[in-house]
Amino acid sequence: MTIAPPPADTAGSAPTNTDRPAGSDGGIGGVNRRSRRRPVERDKRRNPILTVILWITLAYFLLPLVWLAVQSTKTNADIFSTFGLAFGRTFAFGDNLVQLFTFQDGIFLHWMGNTVLYAVASSVGAAILATMCGYALAKYVYRGRSFVFGLILGAVMVPLTALAIPTYLLFSAANLVDTPWAIILPSLVSPFGVYLMRVYAAEAVDDSLLEAARIDGAGEFRIFLTISSRLLAPGIVTVLLFALVSTWNNYFLPLIMLNDPSLFPATVGLAQWQQAATGGGGAQVLFSTVLTGSFVSILPLVVAFLFLQRFWQSGLSTGSVKG
Repeated sequence: MTIAPPPADTAGSAPTNTDRPAGSDGGIGGVNRRSRRRPVERDKRRNPILTVILWITLAYFLLPLVWLAVQSTKTNADIFSTFGLAFGRTFAFGDNLVQLFTFQDGIFLHWMGNTVLYAVASSVGAAILATMCGYALAKYVYRGRSFVFGLILGAVMVPLTALAIPTYLLFSAANLVDTPWAIILPSLVSPFGVYLMRVYAAEAVDDSLLEAARIDGAGEFRIFLTISSRLLAPGIVTVLLFALVSTWNNYFLPLIMLNDPSLFPATVGLAQWQQAATGGGGAQVLFSTVLTGSFVSILPLVVAFLFLQRFWQSGLSTGSVKG
């Protein structure tokens, strides 16, 4: 009797895994399931309450600018007879500009020149000083460093109005009142700028890079100028923009320091015109001029932010991560 050989084990030659569900191998089914999960995850991250708050905040900041832009196109009569966010019967923006730049022998242009001088000199100086101080606090170890940094943090909390009278007395004793230095010198000190640059320098500048430069024989000042300053560029631009906006919009300091109208910045000069307009006596025509001047005075800041936004946004994000 012949015994038949056992059947060949075909399962060993072609093993299959029937326990794994279809599509788990990264094929089409897996991609489809992942693509179906992503919109659901995005929807979970969306909060309608936060969206509403965001739109309200945006409207809070934009509506005054829109109102100012619309009012600058109206005549003095339309300002008081039409709705604030609606254009008037006559588009008088060109006439308002002519009135603005010719009133009182074109003193508004002189005020804008003063504003540019004060803002640029103060912001550049404040950025340089804040960068040096913040870099020293972040990268050098010395006795009293924490105490100095604590004093700077405390200075951030001091309101500027509390320093007005002491600052005036100091500059009066130095015979600097009613001079451009009375605006520029106080604006050079920026405790918040020092704090921001200290946080940014600790994150952006690697200690090993500084040690390598020292080993190669580079001095500290050369390291700061050629290496560290380039790495700190986004933070420097951020501090510069903050100081620029602060000095450009400063009203209280020039008001107490300056008496000569030829030294006024645009903020104080427009306030003087506003007081003349509210005083009556035929000066009410200045309302349209004041509103147009206010609109023109903010345009340079808008342009500066549009051109430098990529620098200051990265500077803020790095500082926030480190902080």
